[in-house]
Amino acid sequence: MATTRTAARPRALLRASGGPRYAVALAVDALGTGLLRPFLLLYGVTVLRLSPPVAGLAMTAGVVAGLVCVPAVGRRLDRGARSSVVAASMLVRVVGAALLLVTPAGHGLPFAVAALFLGIGNQAWPAAHAALVATVAHGRERDTALAAGRALRNAGLGVGALLATACLAGGPAALRALAAGTGLAYLAAAALAGSVRLRADPAAAPDAEGTGGPGPRMGTLLAANVVYVFCLNVPEIAVPLVLVTQLHASPVWSAAVFVANTVLVVALQVPVTVLVSRFSRTTALVLAGGVLAASYLGFLAAASLGHGWGAPAVAAVSVVCALGEILYAGSATALVTVLAPARFLGRALARFQLSTGFGLAVSPAVITTLAPHGPAALWGGLAGATLVAAGAVATGKEAHGPSPVAASSDGSADVRTGVS
Repeated sequence: MATTRTAARPRALLRASGGPRYAVALAVDALGTGLLRPFLLLYGVTVLRLSPPVAGLAMTAGVVAGLVCVPAVGRRLDRGARSSVVAASMLVRVVGAALLLVTPAGHGLPFAVAALFLGIGNQAWPAAHAALVATVAHGRERDTALAAGRALRNAGLGVGALLATACLAGGPAALRALAAGTGLAYLAAAALAGSVRLRADPAAAPDAEGTGGPGPRMGTLLAANVVYVFCLNVPEIAVPLVLVTQLHASPVWSAAVFVANTVLVVALQVPVTVLVSRFSRTTALVLAGGVLAASYLGFLAAASLGHGWGAPAVAAVSVVCALGEILYAGSATALVTVLAPARFLGRALARFQLSTGFGLAVSPAVITTLAPHGPAALWGGLAGATLVAAGAVATGKEAHGPSPVAASSDGSADVRTGVS
């Protein structure tokens, strides 16, 4: 079985993930991102002396502008570009980091432009990375490679954030040093990724649709993904909000939940992805929705315990939420790479990234709007929406997957649902 061989042979997994240089590029890029990304708002407020609303608006504009650029990334990928697009997504963030360093205090426009370049790179990278891995690896080996890339990235983000936290006592000078370190890390990562020199020939790859057929219809999957992706902001926004404002717990509990989530993703993303490879990717995604919905109901029950037992209970339930996140991350992107014919892979991944970015953009507003209405509104609403999304994935057209021809070419057909 491909998954077993890949899981048992680290060298095979490394090759399937893009090779040693590309793995180093991912690690360096994630380390640089972890140095600054969690503290970008703090940089605008502390170093540039902007008001929090101005800095926050600039960051939001950067995210939105980054999403606008994603379709162009998809078209570029469909012309065969792979490593060059990954490198470009890193280089554009070098420009953003450099602008942060030269922006004078009190000037919001240059900070907004810097956030724009950082946002473009952050939104372009996921689709480019997934397309590169999909070109190198196939079948279940591809799923494991995508999972390994996510685990490596989370490890780099965590290490970078820890280093940055240790440096924050240095004040504005330390934040400027972090911005410089971030830019250098992005530059090194871009050089390494570009040196891989990988391209694809989509026209030469077989697919089930024929050379002139339309791209994949993924409306149900994309709509469901907007709901699923809320789980990524639960440890960062929803849980701290509930712990601090409703349960009046120490902020230490919020930090512990975030660290535990990162550790679980790093440690379990690959093993869990391999474990569920016995199921179809659609089934795994539906299962992820069920686990996430159960965790949201668990948060609802934990919040009802009040001060005292509430915080430990929320921390315990967060482990279940992390498992749901791991199942979601290990199946969603992999499902898109199977549904899309080779010549439409870039645009399909770009559309998926648009739905992901939209969900991440609106989820803070949704969470903070529901939370004041009580735990039932927040956690009950999230659980209900996630169950509806999971049901839509299970019954939608995407559940039938590609035709048998496409599944066979991928090397991992699933006779139970038609999706490998």
